[in-house]
Amino acid sequence: MRTASAIKKGLGSVLVGLSLGLASSAAHAGQTLESIKTRGQLVCGVSTGTAGFAMADSKGTYQGLDVDFCHGLSAAIFGTPDKVKYVPLSAPQRFTALQSGEIDVLARNSTWTLQREGSLGLLFGPVVFYDGQGFMVSKKLGVKSAKDLSGATVCVQPGTTTELNLADYFRSNKLQLKEVVIENLDEIENAFFSGRCDAYTTDGSGLAGTRVSKAPNPDDYMILPERISKEPLAPVVRQGDDQWFDIIRWTVFALIDAEEHGISSNTVDQQLKSDDPNVQRLLGVTAGNGKALGLDEKWAYNVIKSVGNYGEIYDRNVGKDSPLKLDRGLNDVWTHGGLMYAPPLR
Repeated sequence: MRTASAIKKGLGSVLVGLSLGLASSAAHAGQTLESIKTRGQLVCGVSTGTAGFAMADSKGTYQGLDVDFCHGLSAAIFGTPDKVKYVPLSAPQRFTALQSGEIDVLARNSTWTLQREGSLGLLFGPVVFYDGQGFMVSKKLGVKSAKDLSGATVCVQPGTTTELNLADYFRSNKLQLKEVVIENLDEIENAFFSGRCDAYTTDGSGLAGTRVSKAPNPDDYMILPERISKEPLAPVVRQGDDQWFDIIRWTVFALIDAEEHGISSNTVDQQLKSDDPNVQRLLGVTAGNGKALGLDEKWAYNVIKSVGNYGEIYDRNVGKDSPLKLDRGLNDVWTHGGLMYAPPLR
């Protein structure tokens, strides 16, 4: 039997161990932000070329919804949107690059799933685009539904939820599947448009972008009506740095909250004079939020001034002001019937 003094001594050792563990955790908590500040640049992993989300122009300048998110992060950290290095990554490369520390954040239209988060040591931020997997075909094929694709050859990228969903859909509907698996995005799109595949499957937004930007004649192709999956696309970070995860998360929420309150890149300066306490907290007129994240109190103001609110980002990249012209749908703010909803920024 242990004596009271032995028990007390043992308890003391446990408490010391816990204190050291908490201290170690706290020391580790902010290392990503500090590394970015020391480097003077955010390193953002993006797609190798997805219209509307991340695509380099002839001068090598990236544009798209994911790109604007990275610009917003840069503004939150540095007060300016242009301190970003973009690293184009294929689907099989993306998570390894994040795990290894090659990039600080992955903003590459990646689907949030349980096993990715639970087994890869990753954390997904808030959804920035609610999507669903579909199929694109040549109108000459004469099909009107995905259920007409039995025996057709289907182009798909490996190492994606798209590939798994494709197999599940064909199996559950007792359809014969002939996959053409190609890793490189440009190669898979070329294979489809050259007629090597009868259908091309990926997220619906990706299909719309490919049809507009890569098809020899977009009117010769159609996107079938079915959506065979849920594809919540979100930015991704490594586990183990709670402060960095919070910055990712609340940057997205600030963009959504700004739209809900009618604050845009054009009106944000005059909104600094607003009497609304929610607006005052969002824009840093009332202090507290910046300190809580380890950022300047004007971090959200800088984000909105640089890239606009979520609606502005959506409209210019994939919505009504873009070639894709995708409806808001689920990606509208909750006050307009969508799923975009930000917790209180207070």
